[in-house]
Amino acid sequence: LGLALSAGSLCVVSGAAFLYHDYCIIGAGPSGLQAAYFLQQAGRDYVVFERSHAPGSFFALYPRHRKLISINKRYTGKSNSEFNLRHDWNSLLSHDRRLLFRRYSRDFFPDADAMVRYLEDFAALLKLRVQYNTAIVHVTLERNGQAWNGHYFLLTDQDRQNYKCSSLLVATGTWVPNVVNFPGSEYVEGYETVSISPEDFAGQTVLILGRGNSAFETAENILGVTNFIHMVSRSRVRLSWATHYVGDLRAINNGLLDTYQLKSLDGLLEGDLEDLAIIKDKKGKLHITLRFYMENRNTSAGTDSITLPQDELDNFATRAPYDRVIRCLGWKFDFSIYNRSLRMMPGKGNKKKYPQIKPSYESRGTRGLFVLGTASHSVDFRKSAGGFIHGFRYTTRAVHRLLENRHHGVPWPSTVYPITQLTNSIIKRVNEASGLYQMFSVLADIILLRENATAFEYLEEYPVGVLAELETQTGRKAPNGLFVVIMEYGRNFSGADKDVFYYNRAVGEAQHAWQSNFLHPVIYYYKCLPTEHEMRLRPPDWPLPRPDAVHHIVEDFLTDWTAPNAHILPLRRFLENCLSTDLRNFFAESCFLFAFTRQKLPPFCRQGYVKMQGLVGNEGLRRHAVEAGLLEDYTPTDFSGDRPPDGHEGSRDQLLRDHAIPLHPLQHLVNAKDE
Repeated sequence: LGLALSAGSLCVVSGAAFLYHDYCIIGAGPSGLQAAYFLQQAGRDYVVFERSHAPGSFFALYPRHRKLISINKRYTGKSNSEFNLRHDWNSLLSHDRRLLFRRYSRDFFPDADAMVRYLEDFAALLKLRVQYNTAIVHVTLERNGQAWNGHYFLLTDQDRQNYKCSSLLVATGTWVPNVVNFPGSEYVEGYETVSISPEDFAGQTVLILGRGNSAFETAENILGVTNFIHMVSRSRVRLSWATHYVGDLRAINNGLLDTYQLKSLDGLLEGDLEDLAIIKDKKGKLHITLRFYMENRNTSAGTDSITLPQDELDNFATRAPYDRVIRCLGWKFDFSIYNRSLRMMPGKGNKKKYPQIKPSYESRGTRGLFVLGTASHSVDFRKSAGGFIHGFRYTTRAVHRLLENRHHGVPWPSTVYPITQLTNSIIKRVNEASGLYQMFSVLADIILLRENATAFEYLEEYPVGVLAELETQTGRKAPNGLFVVIMEYGRNFSGADKDVFYYNRAVGEAQHAWQSNFLHPVIYYYKCLPTEHEMRLRPPDWPLPRPDAVHHIVEDFLTDWTAPNAHILPLRRFLENCLSTDLRNFFAESCFLFAFTRQKLPPFCRQGYVKMQGLVGNEGLRRHAVEAGLLEDYTPTDFSGDRPPDGHEGSRDQLLRDHAIPLHPLQHLVNAKDE
């Protein structure tokens, strides 16, 4: 009994040592605050841990030269808030209209300090539960069959305070600088610490390692004061306007391309940084050589005896010594705080700076651990905007909806419409939806058909990578087929080596819509939900497996897909062919005629006219319909002429002739057969 009581006390003491929450969020950057907002709106038990004294600590330091490359387009000519988010790359999603970024900066490329203020207000005004000055230093698992996912997550902070949670959301971003080690790398200055004062570089010769926006941002800052700048990286420069990837080099930073191509001393080189070596001479100048020469030199000899490439090749590109070498190689995810039990593994190839996650943003190694924000960019790396605020604000919402269904039995939000609204629903979404527009080829609207295609259920912005799991992930059923509405660029239009300004680059004819190059809507039709096997075998660069039918809405220069002939009519006919039904809208008079001439009424008449629903007609509508050829002109005959009708019978016969209902085309065939 004593042993039992002692064990029970230990359990209580052990339990008291852990502060429990259903959801723990690590990091109060944009994605962490966005997740906190959705959890708070749903009334969930959560906490956000932030190591700094304020949210968005990354933006307090980066970018070093303080100009963001995320656009802040304050005017679009439209008042639709959802549409305007397509061109607002900084705002987080919330119900509070005060928290739109355009209220914090008037600049098209805002200052990073405006982002810091914005995130502080977002957390404060929405009263998000953020625990500041709390650095999580260790995360491990505790197996427990009663837990949501079969285990709890145990977190420890810098003060050895312990926390326990059922679900862990990692929103720390990528903040550990990428460092390449080679002989002489100790002479290299990091982007995170290098001076940002141009005067410190006056009259100097500079070599920059890297070729991303941070490298070009650094070069842009000192371009006017240096002797010359060289930039070296293992890959060629990728221009965002050619790749259509916002993380590649943006025009705001590419001044060095001008000075290189116009022969103003600056230049770009390609080479593997791990093959380099740096030698510092007695005057403090830095010489570039190859690791090969360093490894084969006599170790007892001084630096003067080291062979330099120009000793063998007198026109070696980097033969001139440099005053400074700056490393601008970006950042990677911090794996150090996660215990091996979580199996948080880095990705492969160019995704090794990110943790391995599924298309649902859940860790491949641990159930219940989700990665949000920039660190989740492996799902759409170099494809879409998932590594940036204007992308991950939508993927974070998708993760929240997945969690609501999994842990709280709240199905994915949906709306049911009659089938007659199918064309209108698609047209409305492709013209307004920001999530589809920014997370092209990653998030899609799902249209679940009801039995006999009499109605449909509309789900917005679902991750297409887990389409095969739709029923379990959303709590919705898809027994009768589905449409998937997604945005795509042309298959062969984007790439570092592509000329995106060639003549005839745009498609304007609806019949050639499948050849559209610019971002445009694509509708996939499946008679049944694709399987996991089909998802794995989908063609390269296809976001989805081969459908039963597919329709491209032709690209539009104004991204306005409302043209009746070019956009709406082809879409409607595609939907009609898939569903074997008539999706046109009709006047009541036409429905009345169909009731006598057809065995089956069109859905619009069945769901509207027969149920005494529809718009009340007026003379203006009737006249418009007559002029458009949609209705017969039944204007009463004018009897004010010289010879009035003979009498009542004559009046009746005249009225019958004047108001005769034209026969249905099939009725002519019936009459001819009878004759």
